[in-house]
Amino acid sequence: MKGVALRYASSEDAAEDILQESFIRVFKNLKAYKDKGSLGGWIRVITVNTSLELYRKDKTREKHYNEVQLDSSNEVSEDALRTIALEDLLKKIQALPTGYRLVFNLYAIEGFNHREIAKKLNYTEGTSKSQYARAKKLLQKMILEEEEFERKIMKDAR
Repeated sequence: MKGVALRYASSEDAAEDILQESFIRVFKNLKAYKDKGSLGGWIRVITVNTSLELYRKDKTREKHYNEVQLDSSNEVSEDALRTIALEDLLKKIQALPTGYRLVFNLYAIEGFNHREIAKKLNYTEGTSKSQYARAKKLLQKMILEEEEFERKIMKDAR
């Protein structure tokens, strides 16, 4: 469940907070588990919902819509997202602005559709789609920048 929390959090400390709050909720509500489906799946849902609830609480304190200007000329193939090391991808996901990170996780990883995401986050469906597209472009940009940096290092090393 820490992996789930890490995807929604902006840092390891924030993920630990999500994880702790999630397990408190699991233990408080263990009687509600009806032995239908896996216990792990039930705990995962609680962890995702806890992440979203903590996000909504933070959202009321500060505006999170960090609009990032992305250069559309820096296109990278879908394969780049598939081949990046999982740990590197997780770090990049954590670096996304909060709204982008939540929508990306809910859509690309958890499998929710934009209508469901909009309802969970109190967004419009269009906002969910926009946040996902921007998150994906920003991740692609991060990957491109890292690849360019690595090429430069290799070139300088020669």
